[in-house]
Amino acid sequence: MKKVAIIMGSDSDFPVVSKAVIKLKEFGVPYEVHVMSAHRTPDAAINFSENAKKNGFGVIIAAAGMAAHLAGVLAAKTTLPVIGIPCKSAQLDGMDALLATVMMPTGIPVATVAVDGAANAAILAAEILALSDDSLADKLEAMKKDMKNGVAKKDAAMQSKVAEL
Repeated sequence: MKKVAIIMGSDSDFPVVSKAVIKLKEFGVPYEVHVMSAHRTPDAAINFSENAKKNGFGVIIAAAGMAAHLAGVLAAKTTLPVIGIPCKSAQLDGMDALLATVMMPTGIPVATVAVDGAANAAILAAEILALSDDSLADKLEAMKKDMKNGVAKKDAAMQSKVAEL
C-alpha cells in the first residue's frame, strides 16, 4: 500500500494534524509526518514533493494556517493528489487559511477539507488509496456502516425522549 505524507507548516499545527494520524492508524494506512514551511523551507518542501511518488507516497496531506501556501507549493511539484487542511489562526479564525488553500490556479488542484478538518483529510486520503486496495475499501465501508448504525440508535433514543413529553 502507498504511504500518506502529512506535512504541516509548523509544529503548532500538530494538535490538528494528530486527528489525521489517528484516523490513518485506524485504517492501517502507512504514513509519515513532517514539518516543512512553504515560506521558511521552500526548497525542502519542493524537494519532498518532487520525490514523493518515487518514495512510495500515494497522497499528500498539507496542513497550514494563515497564508497557507503549503498545499499549493506541494501540489505544484507533484502529480499526486494533495489534500489541504486549512488551520485556524487567532487573527481570522481560519478564513485566511481556507481561502489560501482552496483558491488554487488551474492545473494545480488541491482538495480542501474544512478548517481543522484533519480527520476528513485522512478519510479522503484513505478513499483515494482504496481505489486500488480492496481491503482498505472494506474498512471504509465498515466505517460508513458504523456511522449509519450510530445515527439510527440516536434517532431511536430521540423518539423515546419525544414520546415521554
